[in-house]
Amino acid sequence: MNAEQSVWVVNREYPNGYTVGPHTHSQGQLTYAIAGVMELSVGEHVWLIPPARGLWIPSEMEHRMRARGAVSLRSVYVESCAGLAASPLAPQAVLISPLLRELIVRANGLPKRYAKDSKEARIMSLLMEEITWSDETALRLPTTRDPRLRRICSAILDNPADPRGLAEWAGIVGASQRTLARLFHARLGVSYLYWRQQAAVMAALPRLCAGEAVTLIAGDLGYETPGAFSAMFRRIMRTSPSQYRNSVAGAQTG
Repeated sequence: MNAEQSVWVVNREYPNGYTVGPHTHSQGQLTYAIAGVMELSVGEHVWLIPPARGLWIPSEMEHRMRARGAVSLRSVYVESCAGLAASPLAPQAVLISPLLRELIVRANGLPKRYAKDSKEARIMSLLMEEITWSDETALRLPTTRDPRLRRICSAILDNPADPRGLAEWAGIVGASQRTLARLFHARLGVSYLYWRQQAAVMAALPRLCAGEAVTLIAGDLGYETPGAFSAMFRRIMRTSPSQYRNSVAGAQTG
């Protein structure tokens, strides 16, 4: 007799700019876009998830999503009884191997109810075994509840080319430049400059995935030359913008 199982896949399609407000799930969730880039706010971090990566969100953890470009989303929901090995208690990047990608696509068409000894159950079991946790942190941008830093960070996320330095922000948010510099290190763990560079990379990733020219992206983000932008991108992502674009294209078509 068929029974409701502990692992299932749901697909959703979102247009560019679509947002899903704060919500939780009683199950753990592996979220993965086969096309498009997701911006996920989970806890104290903003994650940018391109097609080559996925993100594990533990059960009952509030999160929200914004589509950067048209997003074709696949969510793998996992009940606590499913036996996922070493399931993290915090959000965790997941490597999407070619096999895992195909298993997620295949599982999307399966019913939620199937026999425990069926072909469907074996597919789900193999899917779970193929999940590999990643130490990737370059796509995770720390955020904060401090109202002064939140105002600065929100402005930069809205416009990564914003040229204002800490001296200018000090007069806007009512704190000294020295205090703001200290708060960035204390609350966000990085300098103001490095946080801005991470925000620029996050803004560039969806455009690289869409095939836009590096020269155009660099100019729009306020860099005087493509070389300066590429050097910054390589420091954070450990690969060049063009190499990153090619790797994502291969992950989508390979």
